[in-house]
Amino acid sequence: MSRLILVLGDQLSMDVAALTAADKDADVVVMAEVAEEGSYVPHHPKKIVLVLAAMRKFAARLRDEGWQVAYTELDDTDNTGSIVGELIRRADQFGASAVIATKPGEFRLITALEDAPLSLTMLEDDRFIASHAMFEGWAQGRKALRMEYFYREMRRETGLLMEGDEPAGGKWNYDHDNRKPAPDDVDFSGPMQFTPDDVVEDVLDLVERRFGNHFGDVRPFWFATDHGQARRALAHFVKHGLAKFGDFQDAMLADNRFLYHALVSPYLNIGLLDPLEVCHAVEDAWKAGDVPINAAEGFIRQVIGWREYVRGIYFHEGPGYAGRNGLGHTRDLPAFFWGSETRMRCVSKAVEQTGAEAYAHHIQRLMITGNFALLAGLDPGQVSEWYLAVYADAFEWVEAPNVVGMSQFADGGVIASKPYVSSGAYINRMSNYCKGCAYKVSVKTGEGACPFNLLYWHFLDRHRDRFSNNARMGNMYRTWDRMGDEKRATVVQEADAFLKRMEAGEVV
Repeated sequence: MSRLILVLGDQLSMDVAALTAADKDADVVVMAEVAEEGSYVPHHPKKIVLVLAAMRKFAARLRDEGWQVAYTELDDTDNTGSIVGELIRRADQFGASAVIATKPGEFRLITALEDAPLSLTMLEDDRFIASHAMFEGWAQGRKALRMEYFYREMRRETGLLMEGDEPAGGKWNYDHDNRKPAPDDVDFSGPMQFTPDDVVEDVLDLVERRFGNHFGDVRPFWFATDHGQARRALAHFVKHGLAKFGDFQDAMLADNRFLYHALVSPYLNIGLLDPLEVCHAVEDAWKAGDVPINAAEGFIRQVIGWREYVRGIYFHEGPGYAGRNGLGHTRDLPAFFWGSETRMRCVSKAVEQTGAEAYAHHIQRLMITGNFALLAGLDPGQVSEWYLAVYADAFEWVEAPNVVGMSQFADGGVIASKPYVSSGAYINRMSNYCKGCAYKVSVKTGEGACPFNLLYWHFLDRHRDRFSNNARMGNMYRTWDRMGDEKRATVVQEADAFLKRMEAGEVV
């Protein structure tokens, strides 16, 4: 009797565990486009197109290589609308009761599969460098699970940028060299863009019909949708963008959405690229003398350090992690996160870019939209759902730790040792957003005061009991305490007034 081999839309790798455990001559690969996966949050239309087009092309590749594939398109009349429903339907069709699956990256789907009335074998997703056992072994007995120390273990494990037992160049981390403000000119044309072929055009039409009411623009669409295109996109970045990636990875420009960023994370996260493949391409460029070590190290740290680390945290902390609210923030997400008007130019530009591209880089996410959400006390569950919905590379295993942990400090400090909050000064230093803004970054109170300035101190004041003894925040509170009573009262009063206007739906 044949078995069903489940391949999900973010598992599009020939060496994914379920496929390597399968018998090509006897088993049936099940792939399904289902409404439930496209709408459990209102995913960006570009993200849906990326996943569905890549799925269709991967299914065609499997068939070309001799696999029997039972593929359900979204508009198929027999489509049950869920992954579990499609497995049950295919089990009946092929007389199968056993399913082999690779463990999904969301507890929601793991639970659904485990509860299905089928004989399920769920295999660990071994496309990651750090297995669950490896991460748990590293985490055991540690008082603090900080990424930097995990990253060093990953360097030793992979041998990347290592000279024997020591890090290449004598340092593990070159982040100090990677904080330059936005340059006057960018000589990188941005990520490689691909003209939609017939498969992609069909999916674009489908998504426009079915998900056209979701936030974000479906066209123009230019993402890679197969392994060959993704590798070309990687090679393009390594050759033309990587050398200055390190210097300007934290910089932001209002009229340049990509600067020197690779935008390969969507391809990594759905299986079109392998993490070691990406890192070796970057390391080879450094070995050849084509890029400086701060660029190579900064990029590799994002992949084998941060990416592996947040996945480890997600499964280490368990199913309740994504719902944590350690600071008790409850304000609703304001409409300007979905594109309504705001006078804050930095937020407006970040959201505008997100709607157009299903992309914003890590500092735009952390220090613009994330920073505002934390300062304003927005409900981290709503914030997390927004990030999961609007970015093409967002799946819960990577999104939840980045938002609940790193961005919103809602996990109580599992990931970050202090909240990532800043006033407008940081944004002004790292971007040109403040030029032309309705608010003035240099104004602290009164007419035209930058909301980030007001909300920064408001956040510190309302959470003083929690953070005043944090060693990394002492200087912040000493500065606050040196302000006169009247000035502190004015700051709190004006921040409260701003938040009330925002809650009332006024344009702020």
